[in-house]
Amino acid sequence: MPNGKPPFRADHVGSFLRPSRLTEAREKKANNQISAEELRAVEDECIAEVVKKQEEVGLKGITDGEFRRTFFHVDFLEHLDGVDVTYGAFQSHFRKDDGTEVGFAPPTMNVNGKIGHAHSIQGDDFDFLKSKVSQTPKVCIPAPSMLHFRSGREGISSEVYPDLDQFYADLSAAFNEEIQDLAKRGCRYLQMDDTNLAYLCDPEIRARTEARGDDPDALAHLYCRLVNDAIKGAPDDMVFSIHLCRGNFKSAWVAQGGYEPVAEVLFNEMNIDGFFLEYDDERSGDFAPLRHMPKGKTVVLGLMSSKKGEVESADAIKTRIDEAAKYVPLDQCALSHQCGFSSTAHGNDLTDADQWTKLARCVEVAEDVWGEV
Repeated sequence: MPNGKPPFRADHVGSFLRPSRLTEAREKKANNQISAEELRAVEDECIAEVVKKQEEVGLKGITDGEFRRTFFHVDFLEHLDGVDVTYGAFQSHFRKDDGTEVGFAPPTMNVNGKIGHAHSIQGDDFDFLKSKVSQTPKVCIPAPSMLHFRSGREGISSEVYPDLDQFYADLSAAFNEEIQDLAKRGCRYLQMDDTNLAYLCDPEIRARTEARGDDPDALAHLYCRLVNDAIKGAPDDMVFSIHLCRGNFKSAWVAQGGYEPVAEVLFNEMNIDGFFLEYDDERSGDFAPLRHMPKGKTVVLGLMSSKKGEVESADAIKTRIDEAAKYVPLDQCALSHQCGFSSTAHGNDLTDADQWTKLARCVEVAEDVWGEV
């Protein structure tokens, strides 16, 4: 968006590689060697440092790096009433560009009680972040669909929710309460992270979704509605964005396919301001779906890769921006990496120095193209 509002010309998805002392502290807490208060003190120190680094590199939207989380979604969703988390229930296979696979048993979330929002989830964390930034504090939370897509009807108790419409209503209401709380605390830039709309661009995943009895096209409409209900009543000056992810675990991925199956619905039915889209390689397809972007909304082009340490050339990035601008006005575009550097605490296959060099390049290109970040 113009006039220095988020999404910013040079922006980022949110997560950063965890410092070793933070990883060690979390392990000690898991082994009951330190208290929750001692762990939080280490988190506070590391967050203050990553805030400073973001501002020094020239970023304007500042996150806490997701340093208080192990997983970008579970650590939030497990705080909702009615959600149970099971570890190691099934094996997922993430793929790398070299053809190898990375085995991963992600946590499984099941709804066994009525969904509710008994307490603020991100409130204290936002308050701390806000106290440390001189720019705009940005909060990242999972999208509501993250509690539905992976397991579908099977993961939601039919005794508690014989009617899924009631589940959807309770889910969006719980999110709305959290967002209203953040708004009252001063949050004005919130991003939702969603793998599911990107997964619905993959022909194989669409086929599996149909096989279990769900209509992929209907889900796209549903997930837009859940977001709209979640942000209803927010202050007019609060900016919302969504990040579509094809999987990001140790530099490996899950889904592929261009945005055409969801683009028109997503851009026009989801009442948000910005869309962070992966465009770092051929798995994301071409820019043609961007022709559906309406005026007044921003696409943050994820042209750089958070999965690799190599820094993209400025000229190559600018060429890609020019290609995108054939379908959506340049003034409605911004630049980022396709995903965070550490969607889970495990982190991607690059160094701490790599991520900051790459972010500096992002800011450099944004300044060259738009004259501002």
